[in-house]
Amino acid sequence: MQDLFEAYPMAKHEVGPAESGLPSLDFLRAAISKRDWSSAVSFCAYLLPRRVAVAWGCRALRQMVDRFDPGADRAIRFAEAWVEEPDESRRSKALAAGNAGDYNSPATWLAFAAGFSGGSILPPEYDPVEAKPEQTAKAVRAAILIALCGLARDSRDRIMTTCLEDGIQLARGEPRSPR
Repeated sequence: MQDLFEAYPMAKHEVGPAESGLPSLDFLRAAISKRDWSSAVSFCAYLLPRRVAVAWGCRALRQMVDRFDPGADRAIRFAEAWVEEPDESRRSKALAAGNAGDYNSPATWLAFAAGFSGGSILPPEYDPVEAKPEQTAKAVRAAILIALCGLARDSRDRIMTTCLEDGIQLARGEPRSPR
């Protein structure tokens, strides 16, 4: 867990206080049991490798949102396409979808998460500027926390627990059922 905070210093501020020496998945399970969704989502987004974090974010968002408007549907599909085949063309399309999207939409932030995964974050006519390594995790975190705000109170705990258990399975490299 300390390694994660050393690799991503901002994660400590987003995750919150953590017991020194506590294994990562134990911390995550404790946050889930306390219903500390912000800490759990933040930690999971940083814990997972970029591509896996975007996949997890897309899977979680599909569990959290019943129906997407056309712009949000386009954004999440670009993020999922990048997860399926993480090439530069798909990353650029996801980034463009994020830039064209509604910043209040969680799907926009998942498109950004894919777009921030590597390569330049500026259009090709500009000098390249690389995203910071933590930008994918920050965007996945933003997407899920925005979606969390829209969950009905009576289903919030069940949905968030399911989403975070999926994140734990991904972190452990365990097989998961499709969407």
